[in-house]
Amino acid sequence: MVKQTIQIFCRIKPTKGKKSLYEIDPKDSGDIVTFNVPKDVSEGFINNKKEEYKFKFERVFNQDTLQDDIFKEVAEPVIENVLSGYNGTIFAYGQTGSGKTFTITGGPEKYTDRGIIPRSISYIFEMFAKKPEYSFTMHISYLEIYNENGYDLLDPQHQASKLEDLPKVSLMEDEDNNIHLKNLSIHQANNEEEALNLLFLGDTNRMIAETPMNQASTRSHCIFTLHLTARETGSATIRKAKLHLVDLAGSERIGKTNANGILLTEAKYINLSLHYLEQVIVALAEKNRTHVPYRNSMMTSVLRDSLGGNCMTTMIATCSAEKRNLDESISTCRFAQRVAMIKNEAIINEELDPKLIINRLKREVEELKNQLSIANNGDKITGDLTLDEIEKLKILTQRYLEDRDDDSTLNVGADMRKINFCFKLIKEMYTVLLTKGKSNSAFNSNNNNNVPANITIVDASHYDTKELKDLKDTLKQRDNEISILVNMLKKEKKKIADGVNGKPQIYSLNSGDSSNDDLPKELLNKNHHTKRQILQNMSVGRQEAFEIFKRDYSGNEEIEEQKKFLKKSYTEAKMLGELINSARNKLNHLKTKSEQIYAKLEATNSLNDTRQNVEYESIRKTMEFEKENYRQNFEKLKNLKTQIEHAQYLIEKSQVKLQKDFENWWTEQCELNEQKQQKLQGLDRNDSISTIPSTANSLSTSSRINSSVNNSTLNQSYQSEKFSANDYGEGYRKLPEIDSKNSNSKINLTGDSEIDADITAFINARKRIINQMKPKN
Repeated sequence: MVKQTIQIFCRIKPTKGKKSLYEIDPKDSGDIVTFNVPKDVSEGFINNKKEEYKFKFERVFNQDTLQDDIFKEVAEPVIENVLSGYNGTIFAYGQTGSGKTFTITGGPEKYTDRGIIPRSISYIFEMFAKKPEYSFTMHISYLEIYNENGYDLLDPQHQASKLEDLPKVSLMEDEDNNIHLKNLSIHQANNEEEALNLLFLGDTNRMIAETPMNQASTRSHCIFTLHLTARETGSATIRKAKLHLVDLAGSERIGKTNANGILLTEAKYINLSLHYLEQVIVALAEKNRTHVPYRNSMMTSVLRDSLGGNCMTTMIATCSAEKRNLDESISTCRFAQRVAMIKNEAIINEELDPKLIINRLKREVEELKNQLSIANNGDKITGDLTLDEIEKLKILTQRYLEDRDDDSTLNVGADMRKINFCFKLIKEMYTVLLTKGKSNSAFNSNNNNNVPANITIVDASHYDTKELKDLKDTLKQRDNEISILVNMLKKEKKKIADGVNGKPQIYSLNSGDSSNDDLPKELLNKNHHTKRQILQNMSVGRQEAFEIFKRDYSGNEEIEEQKKFLKKSYTEAKMLGELINSARNKLNHLKTKSEQIYAKLEATNSLNDTRQNVEYESIRKTMEFEKENYRQNFEKLKNLKTQIEHAQYLIEKSQVKLQKDFENWWTEQCELNEQKQQKLQGLDRNDSISTIPSTANSLSTSSRINSSVNNSTLNQSYQSEKFSANDYGEGYRKLPEIDSKNSNSKINLTGDSEIDADITAFINARKRIINQMKPKN
């Protein structure tokens, strides 16, 4: 059992603005940060407000501290304890925009900006590789708490475009006061890539919004949990541990941010949950308190073990150095001081698995029986195996080969006939797999051509109503697409006109892929697959709109930077690969040469002759040098591979964000278009009511129609059509008349014959309808 208080650290966010007055005083027992608050002269001469605020932390990280230093100082000790079997928690606390998400998750641009979560994943798998005598497993869950509702960010059954599409997570409590989370999925990660993909999936579903304090503020609490198990080979003892990595939403003063609407509601829930968290902290710090209000909020219930139970907890207080945020920074440090008063008792989560013990003892008894049987009469068993025995042996062999447990055995009894038959089966399976692997590519290339198409005829008469509704929805969608594309086309024409009249603006629909030609083929295929996956469910018009939206997207610069980095990294990786291959070839050559020299010296009994051993020793030194070069380049290539994977992850994340932003923009455009259509329908209804003519003024109205149109463009002519009761009484709405036979039309048309023909037909048709509605004398 280990008793220790919660470890607290402070990180000052870098800022370009005016900095507040603070000092960091490093001590042996910890760092002290001092905030100086000068007195305000406007408050009067007699002012007894405190000017200096001092807070002690384990370590205070200044503005120039790198992410790597944060991880080594804060996260590495916690992870080491987790691998030893202790539960661990790291959480960041601070106001909006102070750098919590950057510290926990990392930045979106550079590989060096990776946060604690991706670095922890890499470090844990690195530790797994260094301990081959242990069998490790990792499972991951990702919980988001938004407005006091829990959501599973890793649900595989939902492709969520909205947070509400994700399954809700509910709290359950058993008789021993243990918390269970219903509907929270846990996924196994067999390697670093799978774990990072799960992190990427969760991050794309998080609630992010723009606030006055932060352009990309996380509006929810997120808990990323790593569930680890470790078992030494041959041992029945299992160690289980959990590592909670918590990114809390930012505390913010509503009066300072002037938030309203949805942001105001979110801020209320965030501040309330953080208030309950502070209540729990205060209750835990007081020794005489018997009740701790964990149940006040979902977050405190989930973090019950982390705050006051079997866990080694670390807190990072993120502070802003700007003068306007000084009060919030002091408030954050005060909260951290209260957290530091909590003592936790952590024990190793170690248990004996009774199933493993029983299986091991059964296996030992069976092995002893088999050894005794072989010693007594193993050679006396003769005869052929029966069909039932052969079938049973096939099943046992198949199960043995499919079992991933290193301690599994194939127990067929003390019968050499069965043992030899099992060896024969394994050899046959290996031969089949070997042959299959060679012909796999040829099989795949011809497979699609040889599969016949299966056609099933289904009576769909009862789907007529549904099909009609779908067609109406599709027609409505197409109308919206046409309207949006027309508006975009007008903007494009305006840009081109501006480019002709002023500075030229050169655009390309593929400007976002300008550097694609230099990227490796596998990455191009992956990008093409991602693009095809995004566009496959879009109509043609929507795809065109997406391409134009993508061209003017603000995040294109980040994507281009990542592509440039990928290109540079792939070039470097190729160079390192060539160096590694060269070093390997040199080593093989030197090894062959040294063996020849050694054999020659041994044949002539000259191994002790120092003069003849000079060449041999020189070759050995050269081999050592090449081995060191090989090792260093291999390590560089390994690290570069991780950087390339991270860059690909950032590109995919940017592409998902691009798609989400396009969907939001498209929804807004559709809503605006529907509102516009409703207004136009209202105008048409008013027009139809006002077109009931009176006999007295029908002729005067008709006579004015031909002489009233002298506008320069069709659009202006429509805008100038205004009904005046004084001039026309209750007659017709003034319409331009176009005579298709007369080339000298009263309206300047577009110049496109097809469009002009449609406009002419429309106006003349409308005129005929109005004439038909006139009362006949």
